[in-house]
Formats: sequence, C-alpha cells, structure tokens
Amino acid sequence: MTEEDFQILIDFHVKANRQGPGSDAETEKALSFTALDFTKPLKVADIGCGSGAQTFALANSLENAEIIAVDLFNEFLKELNLKAIQNNYDNRIITRQESMDQLSLEEGEFDLIWSEGAIYNIGFKKGLAEWKKYLKEGGYIAVSEITWLTNTRPSEIDEYWNNAYPEIDTSSNKMKVIEELGYQPVGYFPLREESWMNNYYGPIEDRFASFLEDKSHSEKAVNLVAQEKGEIEMYQKFKDYYSYGFYIAKKV
Repeated sequence: MTEEDFQILIDFHVKANRQGPGSDAETEKALSFTALDFTKPLKVADIGCGSGAQTFALANSLENAEIIAVDLFNEFLKELNLKAIQNNYDNRIITRQESMDQLSLEEGEFDLIWSEGAIYNIGFKKGLAEWKKYLKEGGYIAVSEITWLTNTRPSEIDEYWNNAYPEIDTSSNKMKVIEELGYQPVGYFPLREESWMNNYYGPIEDRFASFLEDKSHSEKAVNLVAQEKGEIEMYQKFKDYYSYGFYIAKKV
C-alpha cells in the first residue's frame, strides 16, 4: 500500500468513533474477566488505539488508571487527545506515536495490555509473544481478533479471509496459541452483530456520500468506498461464520 493509499484510508476513518467493530459494553465485559481491582492505581497500555473509543471505555471503568494509548498514525492520536481534553481525561491518558512492533514501553510495567481489532497488524502470535514482557507477573492481556465461529464454512468466505489474514482460526486453536506462549486463558467471547453493523459498518455507510464529495470522486476515493462496500456485503452474507473474538489471558 502506498503512502497516498494510507492517507486516504486515514482520511476516511479518522473522524469515526470506531475504526473497527466493538462496543463499550463489550470492552467492559472483557475487563470483567480479569481479577484487577478497578479502584486501585493501574498502568494500562492500549496498543493500536485509533481515535480511542475503547480507551475512554477503559478510563471510565478504571478510575485511577494511567493509560498509554499507542498508535502508528498521528491523525488518530490528535483526535484522541482532543477528546481526552474535552472529557477531562488528559491527565490520565498519554498518547504515543509508535509502531506496535517497536514499542518503547518498560518491561514489567503494565497491569493490563489492551488491543481491540489491531493485533492483526503484527500478527496474533507475534503480538502476544512480544507484548508479554511488558506485563507485570499476574498482569492481563485482552485482544480482539478475527475468529472463525464454525469449523467449516463456504469456500468464498474461507478464501476471502485466508487471503486477507492467514492467521484467522477458530477460538480453540487461538486458545492453544495463548497457552503455548505461557499465558493462562481466563475468558473468551465473540462480538455481537450489533457491534459490527450498528457501531462500525452503519456509520461507515453514512460517510460514503460526504467522503466522495470531499474527495471530488477521485479514483482512489471511489475505489476505497467500493472496497468498504464489498467488506460490508461479505459480512452481511457470511456473519454466521466469523466475528471478532475477545481473548483475555493472564501472565503466569
């Protein structure tokens, strides 16, 4: 993908509340699988934070936590910082522009590492392996990851996702990876359809017309909208076969 391709993708998603499927309720549900004392001072890293929907859900639930919100793209961090100031969280949310495979986090520093819909950028296994060193002993990691909901599926969706992300797998196989890396799984659940359609794809569809107008219907803008429409149609057709799965595990 060229720099221009990245930029138009950022332009399309930067003002969105979410850059992927999810919900505040599911962020809170994933948190509930941990044994953390939410009232105590905690150190949290939100890796691949985007514009921060889940960052603020974490800040709401973890009232004394310091959250390091990390993303590769400064445009998203600017949006997050603006919202943090508007909601009086700028004293507890600190942003860093870094690649998730070149983090400047301190080893053994964090009670909780979080990553919603972003670990695929480094790979599920690689991310879990590399980020483990940043956790305290007994700390938790929670990530959402594209997951097969069935053992078999139509060839069309099987080929689509295996081409897009070869690490896609069933939750049972993902759990094996987690255990092999020295974590203790403590929770798993798939995201609901509402988290895809109401919170992510619906708002995307609402932005198509204004985005195309803003970009003067350029070829790249038209191609991006066509790609997004194709992804939405694929989900609507095959939503019974895949979702994001939320995986919560403890460093032991």
